[in-house]
Amino acid sequence: MEKWPIGIFTSVGAGLGAGLDTVRALGIHTVQLHSPHGPERTPERVAHFRKQFADAGVQVTVVFAGFEGESYADIPTVQRTVGLVPADTRAERLQETKDIADFAEGIGCDVLGMHIGFVPEDRGDRTYIAIVAAAREICDYCQTKGQRFHLETGQEKADVLLRFFQDVSRENLAINFDPANLILYGADEPIPALRMVGKHVKSVHCKDAKWARNPGREWGQEVPLGQGDVNIPLFLRTLKDIGYVGPLTIEREIIGEQQRKDIAEAIALLQRLRAAILGD
Repeated sequence: MEKWPIGIFTSVGAGLGAGLDTVRALGIHTVQLHSPHGPERTPERVAHFRKQFADAGVQVTVVFAGFEGESYADIPTVQRTVGLVPADTRAERLQETKDIADFAEGIGCDVLGMHIGFVPEDRGDRTYIAIVAAAREICDYCQTKGQRFHLETGQEKADVLLRFFQDVSRENLAINFDPANLILYGADEPIPALRMVGKHVKSVHCKDAKWARNPGREWGQEVPLGQGDVNIPLFLRTLKDIGYVGPLTIEREIIGEQQRKDIAEAIALLQRLRAAILGD
């Protein structure tokens, strides 16, 4: 694979990812995929999706797990509903995560991604201990399939995330770095955070956002790439500094024609910046 191929976060029936028609129309050949819901993960559907992506000349680099009942309505709702943090759904979601890892294997993808949820900062917190155990369980299951498990940034400060990695202590645990999420959640400054966790970064989202008036208590605003507070040129230069060579996967969390327009403009921006920074 070329260095820094440009990709799109996509969906085949679940989530806010762009559709495969958009991927084809824009001439993109690498995607991250939001996992379809259970009825769409049968062996027949897996074979269909695998052929669909192969026929389009598209490589799926990460399959993202998502669950019924999750809501990103506001930050407190995310804390209550997202990932493996909610205790009452944890066991069920752990099993579904393994099912999604099976789906990823079936379509030929060796990376599983997830928003694991708001990890408590206190290492003695019962939820923290439970999430460490859950992450180990997923890593160990993925290891049997030769897969990595990528946690998406957003909810935690970089130092908390590093400590969590130390406590999970699994070689196939890595980071999907989304700089905009750190701004949207009011969690951390993206570029210093990237430098701090850089050795664990194995996939990224190219997304932009503006800080909220009250960071951490209300959402920031997602905006088209290059129009927010991330500083996309510096983000790419920092990726080069830490030795990242994987896909630059565009995520634009809106729907409709404006999404396609913003993605097309993001591709053009990344192409210009990639040529300037890598010198090709």
